[in-house]
Amino acid sequence: MIALLLTLAAPQAIGIHDRWGAFRDDGPRRCYAISRPVGRKRGAPFASVSNWPGARVRNQIHIRLSRPRADRARVVLAIGERRFELTAGATDAWATDAQADRAIVAAMRGGRSMSVETADAAGNGFADVYALRGAATAIDAAALACV
Repeated sequence: MIALLLTLAAPQAIGIHDRWGAFRDDGPRRCYAISRPVGRKRGAPFASVSNWPGARVRNQIHIRLSRPRADRARVVLAIGERRFELTAGATDAWATDAQADRAIVAAMRGGRSMSVETADAAGNGFADVYALRGAATAIDAAALACV
């Protein structure tokens, strides 16, 4: 019985595209593209682009930072020359609204890499860097899986 429950709760892999994967969860239904930053990082950092059809959410950005940020530290996502200030908690960050989500995803489609920069509790700046090769394909695969 436990094995059956674990099987039902596990996300279904849709496809792996370079450093990005596309997955689907069914409880509640969501589909997402996800990647880990380049290089070894503490914790379990990731960047994801999610679709939640039941909530009518499409291409929502979510970043898990590699370490907790300082209380008042800004979190800035950079892709090429574009900069986006994110809303953040202690270890997670999101776009400020759906319009910012759309702008970030559009920039991801044309970019080579993105970085998420902030400062940790000790005031030391750090950046988590993501390769974007395969991101557009994974984002599209995730979106199609939740249609």
